[in-house]
Amino acid sequence: MFTMKKLVTGPMQVNTYILAETESKEAMVIDPGGNAGGVMQVLEQQGWNLKLIALTHGHGDHLGAVKNLQIKTGVPVVLHEEDAPMAADSKENYTAMMGAGIEVYPDGLLQDGDEILLGEQTVKVIHTPGHSQGGVCFMADKMLFAGDTLFKQSIGRTDLAGGNHRQLIRSIHDKLLTLDDDVLVYPGHGPETTIADERRSNPHL
Repeated sequence: MFTMKKLVTGPMQVNTYILAETESKEAMVIDPGGNAGGVMQVLEQQGWNLKLIALTHGHGDHLGAVKNLQIKTGVPVVLHEEDAPMAADSKENYTAMMGAGIEVYPDGLLQDGDEILLGEQTVKVIHTPGHSQGGVCFMADKMLFAGDTLFKQSIGRTDLAGGNHRQLIRSIHDKLLTLDDDVLVYPGHGPETTIADERRSNPHL
């Protein structure tokens, strides 16, 4: 069984999720866009043991607290292999133009179908290219952490590095809308939704 806490972080209001397996108290942080101190506070308050940092993609607004969290905890950072070069290049991930100059070098590379182990429970990696070529979602029980692939009544933009509109629509239709109606979607920005609601009324789909 999993439990989750959310923080809204960084100048772009990124949803940072801290996902923990309840028995082992092993946790992962998804998309730490900023506020490393806030993330650490949640971990300490809950008694969770951080195991890794997982990125849904390599755009800079989702990377802001990665280095600070690694310094504080020593945990590895993982993302899809297609976005690794972008995460490591501040010009490609847009942080150079914002004055931050963030470069993240992953310790592990993800592929579609990989499973991340927290305690005895698994978090499934779903590759959903389109917002970026290495975009992924993380599935834990009935929770889908969708990054910038799918939003409430919207979809990810495709005019940034690695974007492809047709590819994004295909990813959503083939990989996400096939999930159960009651799957809760936790996007990279904005409020949560459900697969049923997006299948029924998302104007972009």
